[in-house]
Amino acid sequence: MKEIIRKRKSVRKYDSTPLDSEIIESIKTRILNVKPLYPEIQYSVEIISKTKGILGVKSPHFLTFGSEGKDGAAENIGFIGQQLDLYFSESGIGTCWLGASKPGEKIESTLPHVISMAFGKPTEALHRDISKFKRKPLPEISEGNDRRIEAARLAPSAVNMQNWYFIAQNGKIHCYCKKLNPLLGLMFNEMVRIDMGIALCHIAEESDNFQFIKESNAPQRKGYIYMGTVV
Repeated sequence: MKEIIRKRKSVRKYDSTPLDSEIIESIKTRILNVKPLYPEIQYSVEIISKTKGILGVKSPHFLTFGSEGKDGAAENIGFIGQQLDLYFSESGIGTCWLGASKPGEKIESTLPHVISMAFGKPTEALHRDISKFKRKPLPEISEGNDRRIEAARLAPSAVNMQNWYFIAQNGKIHCYCKKLNPLLGLMFNEMVRIDMGIALCHIAEESDNFQFIKESNAPQRKGYIYMGTVV
């Protein structure tokens, strides 16, 4: 497994000093080179300095993600954003997904806002030992054997719900999201789908070749929604 997946963490305390302009330019270049899960879905990623919302993470910089409202948009943003999360963590920059915040300043994109991400120089530990991850054991979230599911298990998720399930079968990984009750669904349905995109990014990082498709004959899992299959 890639070392960065084994040690990344969400950082919530930052130095208020902005990053150097050269670093910001390298981030902009990386944004242009991410690989979307669904290339046909329009999306946007912008760097901003202010957000508004209920999560009080103070940082000198934020990414704001927008997308057209197509099926798969949330998974696409999670997949894109986690590539940047891993890039930041590997580059010595802290990050934290912010599900309940919106841009606090004017942005260029006219696409609907999906989610934000704080980033900057951390004033707390940037990485952690794998023993510090609070994650469900593999038997709770999967069946069958595929080493890449461990990378998905370590992925971050909204309030650490880990509402995913994976079935490894004949070299494929069938992916599912838990069905939420109506009240939780109002708050977290989109976040659960973003989380699936984040987990798929970790699987892609561990794959020699990665393709995500919808199969008509994928096995069903009671209480879960089939999202697609890694082949």
